Amino acid sequence: MRIVYVLFAVVLLLFQASSGSADPLFPDTTECKNQGNFCRVGTCPPTFTVSGSCHGGLLRCCSK
Repeated sequence: MRIVYVLFAVVLLLFQASSGSADPLFPDTTECKNQGNFCRVGTCPPTFTVSGSCHGGLLRCCSK
């Protein structure tokens, strides 16, 4: 039974991903978040304006 626990630990270590290790899938999303903005589906909140797109144009980048 101990081998099951060891294998489980090894599998968890193999599939663990560290944050920021991969290339961003959507450069527009990275650019939006680097400017301190956020991505949102639909319209931006009343005090925010649309400053671009996110996720390849599927979402809106909202800025103050």
